[in-house]
Parts: sequence; C-alpha cells; structure tokens
Amino acid sequence: MLDQITVLAPGLLGASVARAAHERGLAKRIVVWARRPEVRLQLDEQSWCDATESTPEASVDNASLVIIAAPVDRIIPLTEQIAAQLPADAIVTDVGSVKSEIARRGHAALGDRAHFVASHPMAGSEKTGWKNSDTDLFEKRTCFVTPLPETHAPSVDTVVRFWHDLGSEVVTVSPDAHDEIVAHISHLPHVLASTLCAYLQRKDHSWRNYAGGGLRDTTRIAASDAKLWRTILEQNRDEVLRAISEFQEELQAFHSALSNRDYLEVTARLERSSDYRREFRP
Repeated sequence: MLDQITVLAPGLLGASVARAAHERGLAKRIVVWARRPEVRLQLDEQSWCDATESTPEASVDNASLVIIAAPVDRIIPLTEQIAAQLPADAIVTDVGSVKSEIARRGHAALGDRAHFVASHPMAGSEKTGWKNSDTDLFEKRTCFVTPLPETHAPSVDTVVRFWHDLGSEVVTVSPDAHDEIVAHISHLPHVLASTLCAYLQRKDHSWRNYAGGGLRDTTRIAASDAKLWRTILEQNRDEVLRAISEFQEELQAFHSALSNRDYLEVTARLERSSDYRREFRP
C-alpha cells in the first residue's frame, strides 16, 4: 500500500485510476487536483477522493506516486510545474498515448530528485469526464510501461506493480517501440474511423439512419474528442504517417484486385483479414 496517490487532471482515465486504487486498497490516501473549481467541489463528495487541492503543487505534497492524466500536450508542463514540490524519490507516471518525447522530457524535468516512469493504459472510451469513470476500466487491458535505459529500476517495478494491481496486463517496452506499436493498433484505426465518417458525411445524411452494427462498430471511436486526438496525432505524427502510407498501399492492392476482377485475390485478402481478426484474444 502506498502512503499517498495523487491524480492530476482526473477525467475518464484519471478518475478511473483513483476509483480503482481506492476499491483495491492500494493507497492510504488519494488526493486529486482538477483545474476547474466546480469539478473539485464535485470530487470532494466522492468516497474515493480523500482530498482535493487548488494547485498541482499543493496536491503532490507527501505523494508517493503521482499519476498525470492530462492530455498529452499538458503532461510535461505539469511535470515541470510540480517538480520542485515533489518529495524526494517520489514517482511520477502518466496515461498519455504517446511516449517518446514524454518519457525523455519527463525524466529530464525531475532530474535526480524524483523518478519519471512513463506509462500508457490501453483503456478508455469515446466518452470523457470523470463522471464516466469506471473502477474496472483497466481490468484485463494492456498497459504499456516505457522506461528509458537510465530510469530508476525500483520505480519501474513500483509502476508495473501498480498497474498490475489495477487489473492490467503490463507490457514493458521502450518509448520508441511503444509509439510505433500504437501508431498501428490505435492511432491509425482512429484516423480510418474518422476519415470514413468524414467521407460519409458528404453523402445523403439520411443514410446514417440505416446503419447496422458493422458501421456502428467500425466508427465508434470517431465520436471521440477531436481536440484531444489532434494533440495525439501531432505528437506521434511521423509514426502515424508511416502507418497511413503502408495502409494506403494495402488499400490500393485491394482496389486493384477488385478492379481487375481478380476475385481469387479478393477472397484471399478477405480470408487473411478474417483470420487475423479471429485471433484477437478475448
């Protein structure tokens, strides 16, 4: 059990971390900072929140572990803001979906005083806000922990154990490897879902009233917050562009097979995709 967990910017993910940690008894005390005063008042009434603070600096006093759940472009500014106030040997982690720059700049911001261990739980929803949080959000979901070679090894162990105790299946990879992986399995799918909706938006709007499960399942994530995803795509731009280019080649090959009436090739491609999808773990 940690003495104190502090969650900065408790939206969907941050509040889910706090709620899950409370339910599982992972901390003696859970402190939260939210930017908006009205949100702090609401959080004060929650059983899983022991205290709220009006500034990030005040919230990290006596913190053993700090979880920064802000959008990816705010993680480093918040890390720099709290650095001087952190107790010696405190651990800071995050939930951002891009890791290379965050891992390096976070480590540099804390220096030798505290320890930055970047992480990314593959959990979430098209919904936002702490009111949509869920104590089981991380159950059986992958969580990447992405230390640098110079990251303090005992702190890495603590962060790995923390996510494991929240129910996650933890995978440890380098920050660069993480960004390549999620560009393909997370960021590219969002781009495709959003682009499909943007394309269909140009057609007769009544068509969407006839949508079945296929279109709804395929485009669910397109309903996510556009500003949030803009910052993610900005920070992982190069890897996402590579993934888009490779996907364009795959789509063009399918287009050529169908255009040339090469239905054996069309079938082979459909079968390969079906096999890949069936091999997803439950």
